Order: sequence, then C-alpha cells, then structure tokens
Amino acid sequence: MGRSRWPRTRRWGGLAGLGMAAFTGLAALFTGGDARGEAPSRPNVLFVAVDDLNDWTGFLGGHPGARTPNMDRLAARGVVFNRAYCSAPACNPSRASLLMGTRPSTSGVYHNDQPWRPVFRDGVTLPEYFRAAGYQVVGGGKIFHNSYNDPSVWDEWRGLGPGDHPVPDVTPVNGLQGTAHFDWGPVDAPDEAMGDYKTVSWAIEHLNQKHDQPFFLAVGLIRPHLPWYAPRKYFDQFPLSDVARPEVLADDLADIPAAGLAIAKPEGDHRKVVEAGQWEPAVRGYLASIAFADAQIGRLLDALDSSPHGKDTIIVFWGDHGWHLGEKEHWRKFALWEDATRVPLIVVAPGVSSAGTRSERTVSLLDLYPTLVELCGLPAKPELEGQSLVPLLKDPAAPRNAPAVTTHGRGNHAARSERWRYIRYADGSEELYDHDNDPREWTNLAGDPSLDGVKRELARWLPERDAPDAPRASKDGAREDGRGRSKAKALKGAIQ
Repeated sequence: MGRSRWPRTRRWGGLAGLGMAAFTGLAALFTGGDARGEAPSRPNVLFVAVDDLNDWTGFLGGHPGARTPNMDRLAARGVVFNRAYCSAPACNPSRASLLMGTRPSTSGVYHNDQPWRPVFRDGVTLPEYFRAAGYQVVGGGKIFHNSYNDPSVWDEWRGLGPGDHPVPDVTPVNGLQGTAHFDWGPVDAPDEAMGDYKTVSWAIEHLNQKHDQPFFLAVGLIRPHLPWYAPRKYFDQFPLSDVARPEVLADDLADIPAAGLAIAKPEGDHRKVVEAGQWEPAVRGYLASIAFADAQIGRLLDALDSSPHGKDTIIVFWGDHGWHLGEKEHWRKFALWEDATRVPLIVVAPGVSSAGTRSERTVSLLDLYPTLVELCGLPAKPELEGQSLVPLLKDPAAPRNAPAVTTHGRGNHAARSERWRYIRYADGSEELYDHDNDPREWTNLAGDPSLDGVKRELARWLPERDAPDAPRASKDGAREDGRGRSKAKALKGAIQ
C-alpha cells in the first residue's frame, strides 16, 4: 500500500489530551520499546458485524428453518460462544459499548437517539487503538450506529447511500400502516444491487490487496435489520406453507410486572401482525434476510481463504443484539429477555483457538475490545470494563464466574448466568428465569422466596451506579461530533 506505518496525525483526535510524553510512551509500547523501530509482526483482524440477528442460525439452532451454511462453516473454524449477550438491546448503545469498552450504565448511552461521541469526547475506540499500533484501519457498512459513525476513526470508510437499498414497487408490502420500516417482502433486484453485497465487494478488494502493515478490516452488514427486503430468490427458499412461528405461550405475560409489560407492548406491533395474518410472512421475511446475509458471509470467507491473509487473520463475527418475533407478544429488540439480548458470537484466532469448539460460559460483547487487544499483543487497557475471552479461546471450559449484564434504559438491567436470568427494573420489580428447566422464559420465579439467594447473587453483579442519560440527538437529526477539538489541535501541533 506504500503508506506510513503510523496513522496520519490529523486522525489522532481520539487520543487528544494524552500529551507528548504519553504519546511517545504509547508509541514505544506499540513498537516494542523503540518508537522509531519496526512494529512486531501481528495478525490481521477481520471484524464482521450483522445487525438484528438473533439465534436463528444453524450453529445456534434457534429456528428449524434457518439456512446459514456459511455462518455454520465459519462456526466450524473457531469457537462458538453459546451464551453470548449484548450490553444493550439496541443498535447504538450496544455498538458504542463494544467499541468503547464501556458499559451503558457508565456512559449514559442507553438508547438509539443518544450520540455516543459527545460522551466519549476524548475516548479511544477499538479501531483507533489499532491505528495507534500501526494497523491500517478500514471499515464499511454499519459498525457504529448509522449517522453516529465517526469518520475520523478510520483510515478509510465506505458508507451506504440511498441507492444501496432497493425496495419493492409498492410498500408497505405487509399492509401494516403507520409502522415505518416494519415491513417485509421480496425485491426484484439482483444481489449486486443490495448494499450489503456492495460492502462485501469493497471488503474483498481490500483482502486482495498487498498490505505492508497489518490491517483491521471492519465489515458491517445491515441485514437482517428491518425492513426485511431481500432478492426474491431468498424468499423462494422458504415457502410460506413451510414457515413455522416461534414457540410461544398464550398467557406468557400473565406473570410479568408492569415495567415488563410496558416493554412488550402487546397492543402495538404484535396485535397488528396477528390481526393482519402477517406472523408467518414476517418470519419468512426474517429468514430470507438472514439467508441473504449468510450468502454475503460466504463471499467474504471465500475471498479471505483465497487471499494471502487467510492463515494470519483473526475473525470475529458478532451480532449487536437479538430480536423478538412474537415471543412474549413482543417484536423487535428493546427488551431484557433472552431473545432480545442473546447474540451470535464466533472467534477464529489462528494458533490460539481450536476449530469446531464451543464455550458454554456466559460472555458479553463488552469482552471483545480486551480480547482483540490481547490476541494482537497490544498494551492492555485497564480501563476497559470487559474481560478478555482469550482464556476461553484456549480452553472453552475454563472457569468464568461473572454473569453477562445487559442494560436497557437507565436503571433497567438483566444478569445472565449459565443457568439463570435475573431482571430488575428501575422501579424495583423483578423477573427470574431458570434456563435449565425453562429455556423459553415462560415462568417468572422472582416471587419464590426459596430463590432469594439466587437473586441476591445475581443482583450483586448489577451496576452500583447508573449514569444520567446522555444528551439526545438534536431535533434536526444532525450528527453531533462532540470531540475535544481544541485538545486534538494541540496534540497535532505537538506531533508535527
């Protein structure tokens, strides 16, 4: 590529405030003690995100009709984390938490309309940390949440334009009015016209290039995010007569506290879907969108394998949160139950992980930042709030006692251990589920006094303090950068 091993100084806004001495020390750490020397050989990173994907994959078995042969072959190459969970069940707070290594309860970024950068004015994102280590850092598709992407994080960024999202001729296809992009149906367009196809094609070009520095390549797929529009051939894989609804309990909300009912909103999306006879068509649209995303994963894996980088590239495949399709009379994410919080997570780390292995330990997307730092031999960042997964990559059965914690809005948290899910809402109401005996979370055991000890043990892992809500986006929807520009300018001058 012929580029300098060090990032251009104008990109260092995320390290503003370090000061020249600290900057020199960081450079020395990254280069093994000599800021002018060559960086040690390090693995590449292929960082692949999918949006709104729950466990409806072959390797997780969440729906019998799911067709994900390419995700499944990726799963066969590394470690599958069967109990992986998001920090927040919404795109923006989940991704901000992962990419900053900080819990929503620490930052106050709880919802999709709270720009993360004003909160982390001088914070160092995961991609920025890799740039500091001499990596070429490029990204495309959806990594940060939509308009809150910070272009200064990347050496190169490929976004998506309005032409990257073909739609059916008449919308809404499902006939549901007043539900925005809550729609599903086939589009008569080739794969090549879809945004995710274009993102993967861009990533393939990078994989085929010769690199004179290690790379961090982030590839973010939009599907299966709503609306579930995919080329018709993917819908044809799922004849409507063969589509099965998720297994549900008719009175599942009978033992849910008022705070949970307010989240479920049974009179909202669920009632509209049921009354319109759209439950099976919706499931079909979701499965078709997953199948389309899977095809793009296949193209990406084929390109990596045929490139010069197949044997020295770490692959991290993750979803930002789960999704409900009528379970607990709820649709979309935005909930603290299993279906909204469980995510697919696969890590392939050459020389560290073993092919075809699974870990049953509960882990969090918050753990990815420290994991990649350790795998790539970068200096540790003690302020990160996750735990490295490297011990589990080496031994998937290694001990790990902490449950995964998910937060949805200020004061609402869930702690998930290997057996239990404990939910405590801001008003103090609770839910408790025994996954050994109730994997669908149909019976709330929070009122059973014999389980008070279980609740106390899980509650001690919940945040002790809930940060105030971060500022909401401006009314005109403009992205607010909020970076410490004066400090960044001063640092730039010092480096020059």
